[in-house]
Amino acid sequence: MVRLLRPFGRAVTYTRLLHLFIAIVWPSMWLFVQEAWWTWVLAGVLLAPVGLVPAMRTVEGLQARLLLTGHRDDSAGTDIVVTPSASWGDRGRVVVWLEARLLIGCVTSVFTVQLLIACFDLTASAFGRDVGEGLLALLDGHAWWHVLLVPPALVTLAVTVVGSGRLITAIARRLLGPSPADRLAALEERTEQLLERTRIARELHDSIGHALTVAVVQAGAARAAGDPEFTDRALGAIEETGRAALEDLERVLGILRESERPVSSRPTLTDCDRLLESARVSGAKVDAELTGPVDTLPGPVSREGYRILQESLTNVLRHAGAVPVRVRIAVVADDSLALEVRNPLTADIPGPGRGSGLRGIRERAALLGGSARTGPDQGDWQVRVELPLR
Repeated sequence: MVRLLRPFGRAVTYTRLLHLFIAIVWPSMWLFVQEAWWTWVLAGVLLAPVGLVPAMRTVEGLQARLLLTGHRDDSAGTDIVVTPSASWGDRGRVVVWLEARLLIGCVTSVFTVQLLIACFDLTASAFGRDVGEGLLALLDGHAWWHVLLVPPALVTLAVTVVGSGRLITAIARRLLGPSPADRLAALEERTEQLLERTRIARELHDSIGHALTVAVVQAGAARAAGDPEFTDRALGAIEETGRAALEDLERVLGILRESERPVSSRPTLTDCDRLLESARVSGAKVDAELTGPVDTLPGPVSREGYRILQESLTNVLRHAGAVPVRVRIAVVADDSLALEVRNPLTADIPGPGRGSGLRGIRERAALLGGSARTGPDQGDWQVRVELPLR
């Protein structure tokens, strides 16, 4: 019994009924002016061109979300879309939706109103009062047992209210729900969000990991050296690297806080001097050579190349320490970017599958259609990456 009465304790049961009544307001006003059955037919005909307007799907979708499902217009997870119609198929579904809403609204309103009047008339007839010509025209005279017909009428009214609400909601989900094109667009957007999160995670790993590695190496070297001048240089390097890491962290956090805000400019290979100088201050003897127009590289290639170089230098400082490092960055015939970082092998050799840094280098290269090779090569540890420019 409680389960049967539960729908009447939910606000959405009554908002669904309101949604149906709203659909027949303007045809009913017209009916007062011209009392003829064809006014309803004309109302249905006029709805067809209205449904072809792309913005009507937005209007009807917002109403359906609010009144039929109980969701706000900005709530996620609802299966009723609020974007304008993008194809003739979407427009056709909106037309069918408007016609179905008008028809169900008309039938439901007439039925519910007549049932309410019938309940009142049955009660009045049981007490010997005269009633109008409604459903009681089938009954003769007045009788006390007429009141026994009130509960069945109320049950019928309840079934009509709940059933019509669920029916119009099911139709709304079918006709105002996402089309295959909408589902594909949503899937693409979700994929982009996942890729963006992965990219942010890689950037945080590269930037913060590089800063912490430089700070640890510099602090250890300053303590071992015991030279005030060297200590000042080490503290300066730690300060500069920490400040750059904080800028990267603030930018990434800004992206996470405001997903609609355009992504701020990220460092590119034209800013690689900062990385090279940071590695030199950390004790590494960096021999860098840049060949070709690095400043004309496509944005994605230049940005990912910067991060690959950053991670490569971080690995050198972390695993090899203050050793000679050869950096070669070359634009090959305006067709590809070749980036190579080599340093002498040490006892601490990271394997191909260890750590997220090397995996991140390979992932960055693969996303741009390039290739990455990391590992021992002729007595050196080598990171060699090739990225296509087209």
